[in-house]
Amino acid sequence: MSKVVPHSFFTDFDIDLFKGGKHFRLYNKLGSHLTEVDGKKGTYFAVWAPTAKSVSVVGDFNHWTVGEHELCVRWDSSGIWEGFIPGVDKGTKYKYKIHSNNNDIWTEKADPFARYCEQPPQTASLVWEDDYKWKDNDWMASRETKNSLDSPFSVYEVHLGSWKKKNGWESLSYLEMAEQLADYVEEMGFTHVEFMPVMEYPYDPSWGYQITGYFAPTSRFGKPEDFKVLVEAMHKRGIGVIMDWVPSHFPEDAHGLGFFDGSHLYEHPDRRRGYHPDWKSLIFNYGRNEVRAFLISNAIFWLEQYHVDALRVDAVASMLYLDYSREDGEWEPNMYGNNENLEALSFLREMNQEVYASFKGVQTIAEESTAFSGVTKPVNYGGLGFGMKWMMGWMHDTLEFFKKDPVHRSYDLNMISFSLTYAFTENFMLPFSHDEVVYGKQSLLYRMPGDEWQKFANLRMLFGYMFTHPGGNLLFMGGEFGQSSEWNFQESLDWHLTQYDFHSGIQEAVKDLNKMYKNNPALYEKQFSPEGFQWIEYNDRENTVISYIRKGNDPKDDLIVICNFTPVPRENYRLGVPKTTTLKQVFNSDDTKYSGSGMGKKTMKPTKTPWNGQQQSVLVTLPPLSVVVYK
Repeated sequence: MSKVVPHSFFTDFDIDLFKGGKHFRLYNKLGSHLTEVDGKKGTYFAVWAPTAKSVSVVGDFNHWTVGEHELCVRWDSSGIWEGFIPGVDKGTKYKYKIHSNNNDIWTEKADPFARYCEQPPQTASLVWEDDYKWKDNDWMASRETKNSLDSPFSVYEVHLGSWKKKNGWESLSYLEMAEQLADYVEEMGFTHVEFMPVMEYPYDPSWGYQITGYFAPTSRFGKPEDFKVLVEAMHKRGIGVIMDWVPSHFPEDAHGLGFFDGSHLYEHPDRRRGYHPDWKSLIFNYGRNEVRAFLISNAIFWLEQYHVDALRVDAVASMLYLDYSREDGEWEPNMYGNNENLEALSFLREMNQEVYASFKGVQTIAEESTAFSGVTKPVNYGGLGFGMKWMMGWMHDTLEFFKKDPVHRSYDLNMISFSLTYAFTENFMLPFSHDEVVYGKQSLLYRMPGDEWQKFANLRMLFGYMFTHPGGNLLFMGGEFGQSSEWNFQESLDWHLTQYDFHSGIQEAVKDLNKMYKNNPALYEKQFSPEGFQWIEYNDRENTVISYIRKGNDPKDDLIVICNFTPVPRENYRLGVPKTTTLKQVFNSDDTKYSGSGMGKKTMKPTKTPWNGQQQSVLVTLPPLSVVVYK
């Protein structure tokens, strides 16, 4: 086999963009690419390793021999090593063997831009390209209307490895999930599915949040094109795909990005800014142009190459603050003397600007747990530019309130009403995510108080309250049928529970809530605007009841929501209403088909009895532990 042939995919303009941190399609240049040079087929390799003395491609084709195929360093001080190796075909395993000028250190690294990786615990990269012919044109053409901020966002969060098992232990493949998972999400009525990290990761207990292959879908479940089949299957059913993206940290595994060329290439060289004590992982150097280009190119890659509709950005809070999870003396203030990571802020703004400029109808969603201001405000108004932000405060307060014995809830009703004092400061998504059902927190079902009937009634009520609260919503897999045990990433969900009435009742309730959410514009058209919400009563401590109106663009679409947080039925509960027209029940979490008691009136005609600041009112029958919605 011939040695390396000098060849380049880069123009001078590419190099200028790369050095300036403005090349956001680096995956077309760096990495391994099947091509033909002088009539010979093979693979072009390019890798960024500026402190290297030499870089060899080692792999199956040369028996992993160092020095057999050394790449050529570019003359332009870009730090890029490149070259064409004839005869290297698709599927060839390889790594880069890097000899560093830094103390003669040797490293052996997987390709940061590899499109496919060996299945862990093996760590090599594979030469891979596909000519997948997408068949989701209808979705892509209409995505801008289905994925906009005034559209329904009901998200089903999924860990692909444990949603369902076959043979009792084996995870489903991408192709199997393209049928089973897509069918299920459609049947349940969710508008979106969110995949916990799909990018290649070495360690199963990390759930995918410690990434080594940023451009490769994990090979655990199949080939890269198989994952495209899964995305396409969702789109064919009208379901948007959200992917978790982790630009906040990466693991120190020997084959990964850490100490890549014998220097702190991708990570910040100062351990106070380059090492995360909680996750024992490295933090990207957001001030380095080439690293910014790597990360933004990665965000663009999944949106462009895999037709992903939204990126949920993990651990944004850890990026924003220099003192995040650090004690005094373990961090250094910025140039203004405060704790904001100015380079990370700049990176997030640039990433969001590029994403929204490049694609119609996509969203970025921040998992951000602090009171940082302007996360979802446009960059040109001083914000970070995200489309949505997880409403972590609402989640904590709500679960804390619901776990209380109902006899004590009247004293803490403000825990429920408080969220509306800040609900419209950002575009919020309400999350009951995987983080709430692990580490001894118990399942959502078993965080509810009372006997069996009350636990299920409380859970139905919790979901009814979530779906009618302003904002999008997200539910982790298993919650929709009342999974009784904590989530275990090694095991399947307990699907056998759905044969029991209480569990199937929860499932039916969530299905109907999704239907109600999508069929009633009052729940989504103004979900991020104070014009879409009005209190009727937020402080009825005597009965532990709250009530509110959800509004859309057309007043005819208005919904009235009443929540009874106690197991005591309320007969003839007077409620002020804004109109004299007949009210029709559209949802009752206490319906018998959900294994409830079946209380509540189907229709009500208001009388001209002023109440709650309204000129007319109705006498309502409030079922125990229930959410009832009228139109």
